[in-house]
Parts: sequence; C-alpha cells; structure tokens
Amino acid sequence: MKIAILGYGKMGKTIERLAQEKGHEIVFKKDAQIKKGALEEADVAIEFSTPESAFENIENCMDMEIPVVSGTTGWLDRWDEMINICEKRNGSFIYASNFSIGVNLFFNLNEYAAKLMEPWKEYDVSLKEIHHTEKKDAPSGTAISLAEGIIKHSDKANWELDAKSKDTLKISAERIADVKGIHEVEYSSEIDNITIKHEAHSREGFAKGAILAAEWLIGKKGVFTMKDVLDLK
Repeated sequence: MKIAILGYGKMGKTIERLAQEKGHEIVFKKDAQIKKGALEEADVAIEFSTPESAFENIENCMDMEIPVVSGTTGWLDRWDEMINICEKRNGSFIYASNFSIGVNLFFNLNEYAAKLMEPWKEYDVSLKEIHHTEKKDAPSGTAISLAEGIIKHSDKANWELDAKSKDTLKISAERIADVKGIHEVEYSSEIDNITIKHEAHSREGFAKGAILAAEWLIGKKGVFTMKDVLDLK
C-alpha cells in the first residue's frame, strides 16, 4: 500500500515507522515545513495535521480521488461541508477522534454504561480528560465523542467545559507534560462512585489503528467510522 502522510509531527513519524514495518511505502509526506514525494502516487492518505489545515488537506485528496483517513480534531464545524464534498466526489473517507482500538472499544463500553445508568437518577455523570501540553484543542475530540455517547442515554442536554448547570454534562480538561491521553467517565452519588477509564501509554495505539483503517478503506466508497472498521455496530 502506498501511503501519503499529511501532518508529519510526532504522530506522522510514528505512522511512518509502523507502516514501513508492515511493508507499506510512504510516497508523500507534508507539514508546514516539509513537502516530499508525489501525492498523486498514493493509494490512501493518513491525515494528522492541524485544525487550520485539515479541511484543505482532505479536500485536496478528494479532488485527486485518494481515500482519506483523518484523525485531526478541531475542524468539525465544517463537517457537513466535507461530507457533501465526499458524496459529490464519490470519495472514501474515515474520520475518528481517536483511532486507538482500545479507545474505540471504550466508546462502546461508555455507551453501554450510559444505557445501564440511565434509570438511576441519583448518579450524576461527569467526564475528565488529560493530555500533553502541546495539544491545542480542549476538550479533546475523544472526550467530545464520549460526551455525545453519554448524552444520547441521559438527561443531559449538552456538554460544556467546566459546566455548572445540572442538565449539562461537565467536561474537565487538563494539560500535563508528556501525557499521551487519559479519559475518565465518573458516575457519582452520595453513596458511591463508579468510574470507567482509558489511559494511553504511547502513540503507537493511535498509529496502528489509523494504519488498520487505511488498509480497510482501500476499495470502498463512502463515509465510515472506526465502528465499521472494527465491526462494532
């Protein structure tokens, strides 16, 4: 498989190393400082750039009929626009706020827990995420995905960073040096607390999931999620 890497930071470099270990070829890589290779040679693009450049990166691939796997967060205010572009171009696209296989299993566990807890109104739910200090957006895209899974099965109307209102799901976000990613959902009552938690130990889990998604996407048309890749529906 010939891969283009759009966004050549720590995640892009990890994807490059692991993809080459699996026998894939990196034919193009680009970030704000570098641009090497030929994008048109790629079978698929893996996009981990910045919120400012993600939309343009994905659209360029759509124009060139290159399937795209994107894990960049912070640009989803243009999500509907991108889906329309993908449909018009008959494109191939997977977006995930987190490509880690463990996190995607955690998403399903989170929704199951929310359904289970829904009748027990004495428990109030909150969400906490911790990431490295270089992460630009807060809360994380993963935290937002978890929040949306909870809201579907609760009395919460929406989520908000450091929310005070009872009908709003509170998300707290911390930035600590060299933390790869911690997400914790807590149900608390006067009697006890119930907590589910995912902690990433390295970036390799995210990179492996993105490569798996890229392998799966080849030959398919449409907009997909990691639930499709992992057959979690």
